[in-house]
Amino acid sequence: MNRARSGRASRRATTAALAACALALACGAAPAFAQSKTGTTVGTFLEIEPSARVSGFGNAGVALGDGVDAAFYNPAAIGRLERPSAYFVHSTWLAGISYDYGAGVLPLGKWGNGFASVTALNSGDMDVRTVSQPQGTGERFSVNDVALGLGYGREVTSRFSVGFQFNYLQETIWNSSLGAMTMNVGTLYQLSDNGLHLGSSISNWGTQAGFSGRDLRIAFDADPSRFGDNGQLPATLFTDEFSLPVVFRVGIGARSQLNPQTRLLWEVDAFHPNDNNESMSAGAELLLRKALALRAGYQNAFLQDSELSWTLGAGVLGKLEEWDYRLDYAWADQGRLGGTHRVALAMLF
Repeated sequence: MNRARSGRASRRATTAALAACALALACGAAPAFAQSKTGTTVGTFLEIEPSARVSGFGNAGVALGDGVDAAFYNPAAIGRLERPSAYFVHSTWLAGISYDYGAGVLPLGKWGNGFASVTALNSGDMDVRTVSQPQGTGERFSVNDVALGLGYGREVTSRFSVGFQFNYLQETIWNSSLGAMTMNVGTLYQLSDNGLHLGSSISNWGTQAGFSGRDLRIAFDADPSRFGDNGQLPATLFTDEFSLPVVFRVGIGARSQLNPQTRLLWEVDAFHPNDNNESMSAGAELLLRKALALRAGYQNAFLQDSELSWTLGAGVLGKLEEWDYRLDYAWADQGRLGGTHRVALAMLF
């Protein structure tokens, strides 16, 4: 009798904790989500989803809680991993831009799990063009973005986990740059081993940032209409400080064992960003013989003026001595900009 009462009390406490965390996340995000402000945030490379697996089924991963790559969508996934793990991805992004991401999880025993990640985006060299020299000045410049992350996750109960991640990002455009700190927080609740799982997270919640650097140093003429004064006074331009791309995610999904050799995973996520309208993504993964995964999804449904649509992917799972590995590929339709491709390797030691 006492055990039954204790079990019911534990379930009620877990449910209450989940509801409280979700409410806190929603309330904390509410001030930032007043209206759609497309293109008004900095650090938007933080919104590029690194997981080739999750990208294959529509980037719906906040309730996944499975694998190192799931930590990007929900830091609570960090607490569910039981083995040291590493993840690496390379993506051929739009307009020849290259995107790379690496992450790792280290179990800390009863203290939970630690997490670290590195994100890098590089535009390649481009011509410097000005109003007076639209064909180029002969100089070349590039855009480089880097983000470093440290996180922690823990299972509060066997079905409820929480996690957080701190990030430092830097954007560099030629000789000007900005830096900012962000935080990701998430919760994950699994109703049963093969039943529904619920997740919620808020990403990139942090400080505002503005550019500075020698590219903003100019020669200034206080009064061009006057003759005889100094028209080459040294001056510096100051940019406004802009918000980061905060994203609130909530999702639901489930795993179903169709037969001993086949498993189906599906998930539906809803997104509430501070620089765009709300949208939804959904997808599914079919795992055959624990060796081959086939994936399909649709991203950003109901998003106004969006050209994002279908995604497809596949993965191969195997074992190399004592290591388990997963090699994934994903393709995503980007409308008139073409498609993007991701290739990733996940390893469990």
